[in-house]
Amino acid sequence: MTLIIPKDYDPHMDVRTTEAAIKFIHDIFTKEFGRKMNLERISAPLFVDKSTGLNDNLNGVERPVSFDIKAIPGETIEVVQSLAKWKRLALKQYDFKPGEGLYTNMNAIRRDEDLDNLHSVYVDQWDWEMCIEKKDRTEKKLKAVVQKIFQVIKHMEHEVWYQYPDAVYKLPDKISFVTTAELE
Repeated sequence: MTLIIPKDYDPHMDVRTTEAAIKFIHDIFTKEFGRKMNLERISAPLFVDKSTGLNDNLNGVERPVSFDIKAIPGETIEVVQSLAKWKRLALKQYDFKPGEGLYTNMNAIRRDEDLDNLHSVYVDQWDWEMCIEKKDRTEKKLKAVVQKIFQVIKHMEHEVWYQYPDAVYKLPDKISFVTTAELE
């Protein structure tokens, strides 16, 4: 594992305060984001049957952690690596309509991850998915969704500053968009 701590790193808060701030931010963001985006919390699976095809292998070379279960003979069970397929199936199974969606929390083990400051074998990932009409798969709709997300983050900025002033960096008042063509 390669862990690099920058020479001038200043965490501003001790570990326990940092953990409390992370929970505070997670709780506020989840509540506000779910409300603003019309999302409902749905519990994610920790593992799935391999035969369902729901477990994404990310880039195709990862080996999911797998095991068997006595009560389900002949099946290979895999720890989830990504919820991309599962979220879309859940939208259908829970009968979400356009403009509605879900948010969830995924816990995973990625045994083939290259470990560094940003990557761990253990994954605790918050994620969301929304139903939209085919006609809404546009840049305009994407920008509108990003604007809503940014509004929630800006609202959080004040809430977090009030509780944990050392944890806040001032965000710009408006978000800017750059296309991949412009980046090129």
